[in-house]
Amino acid sequence: MSGRSNNALANAGARTVLALVWAIHWLPMGVQDALGRGLGRLLWWIGGSRKRTALRNLELCFPERPAAEREAIAREHFGWLGRSILERGMLWYASPERLRRLIHIDGEVDFGERHPGAVMWVVPHFLALEVAGAASQLFQKRWVVSIYAEQSNPVFDRAMRAGRLRYGQGELFSRHGERALPLVRAVKRGAGFMNLPDMDFGLKDGAFVPFFGVPAATLLAPARMARNLQMTVQPVVAEMLPGGQGWRVRFLPPWTDFPGDDDLAATRRINAWIEQEILRNPAQYLWVHRRFKTRPPGEPSLYR
Repeated sequence: MSGRSNNALANAGARTVLALVWAIHWLPMGVQDALGRGLGRLLWWIGGSRKRTALRNLELCFPERPAAEREAIAREHFGWLGRSILERGMLWYASPERLRRLIHIDGEVDFGERHPGAVMWVVPHFLALEVAGAASQLFQKRWVVSIYAEQSNPVFDRAMRAGRLRYGQGELFSRHGERALPLVRAVKRGAGFMNLPDMDFGLKDGAFVPFFGVPAATLLAPARMARNLQMTVQPVVAEMLPGGQGWRVRFLPPWTDFPGDDDLAATRRINAWIEQEILRNPAQYLWVHRRFKTRPPGEPSLYR
């Protein structure tokens, strides 16, 4: 089969999935919760490498916990993961009024709107991360910019961009493009930057910083950018609520003393804060990402 035929089939499959997600978003949230957890159980049984990655991450981060406890967290995680997949329909297609009823806000959601200087929201990869992006546009008026990873399938990529930008209050820069200069220009024009600091993108602009005691390739860019652009950092955490209750997004008190003059110390502070939030809600963190993929020279892979 030709590459063109393969692409056509992949695009048709993507459109089918998006149509299904669109149809599901009309259902009550309680029904979506049940369907999502069912999908999560299926993903657990067919999970393959994703399942192994989650279990390995939990082993590395919580070596003191019994294996049975770590597996229970992983199983619960896959339930939330299934729900997060189906809830893309809600976040990309539901009316703003419905979303405002289902997104419960804690803290100073309007800090970025009121603050006269540059603002960075630091948002770790919990499974409700997409909800934090929606909340930053639905509940305050500052322009929001962020970096995203382009999807390999163009149909999914267009749907994701359209869903995230549908409020007319934000802009996305591709992680694979020349993103730094346009992003800096947007911040200087007054945009708030939603920064996702906790994925392994190698050591370019990064360093090994402990994450639950394991050296993890971590970007130094949040600290450097905050200092160079005199940005005030506000941490934000999103979580899923059980049943039909929706989500909660916590806009925490800004860090008025960040980043200081030591990039490594500032980055360690971010990781330490994320660790605290994971301990509050371990099953909803993104364990299926290979957080420790990059290793110090001479060290073997942790995922074999």
